[in-house]
Amino acid sequence: MSTQQSGPDAPQGDGVRLSKVMAERGLASRREADEWIEAGWVRVNGQVAVLGLRVAPDARIDIDPLARTQQAQRVTVLLNKPIGYVSGQAEDGYQPAVTLVTAGNRWAEDKTPLKFHHGHLRSLAPAGRLDIDSTGLLVLTQDGRVAKALIGEDSPVEKEYLVRVRPLRPAPQGEPWLNGEAMRALHHGLELDGRRLKPARVSWANEDQLRFVLREGRKRQIRRMCELVGLEVTGLKRVRIGSVVLGKLPPGQWRYLRPDERF
Repeated sequence: MSTQQSGPDAPQGDGVRLSKVMAERGLASRREADEWIEAGWVRVNGQVAVLGLRVAPDARIDIDPLARTQQAQRVTVLLNKPIGYVSGQAEDGYQPAVTLVTAGNRWAEDKTPLKFHHGHLRSLAPAGRLDIDSTGLLVLTQDGRVAKALIGEDSPVEKEYLVRVRPLRPAPQGEPWLNGEAMRALHHGLELDGRRLKPARVSWANEDQLRFVLREGRKRQIRRMCELVGLEVTGLKRVRIGSVVLGKLPPGQWRYLRPDERF
């Protein structure tokens, strides 16, 4: 087959698979090659290649420098997790939140210059968790430094939540849902699983919604705290982690952490 047949319009049954040729030339592993091809970073004889392309062994292959620079960058993704997705591994038939990180679900207002490609999904893991019935800001990262900063034992990073509540039982006539003693307990007087909780900041956001600011993330912590003072949580949304806010990011969509943002 001539090199003129090895562009993207070449018959798919001819030649050698492009990713194999790239691997044999030491340009990339076959997995990397497929990711770069899918991202549009590979040209064969001057034409943009497509996945599955077969080429002549002597085809001219050019790789956009972005392939190496963007792949080397460890990305952090901010997702507005909806109800019904688990933060980590799939469980009980529920999909992990990372399945929402697709090109089609990227927020249209994400202004970061990164071009999404499948290499950004490799080792992308949640830094902290949200329960399946909770919504809001979930951080997924490839960067171990980010994960350590957010979920390390001594992490100082605040997490802020809006929590819709209702009383587990009717309050006595004229009594508030949450009296001063119960509010003080939420601030610094509770323990879970035999361990005292770190101090929290709790205030009313409106007549049926509390604002929690925590520096730890024990399992179902807010729901269990509320139960201890006679409240049931009917809705929980994380709106801030450190200085990074959920903002206008729509449910089920995601964006990259901007270079100027720090937790």
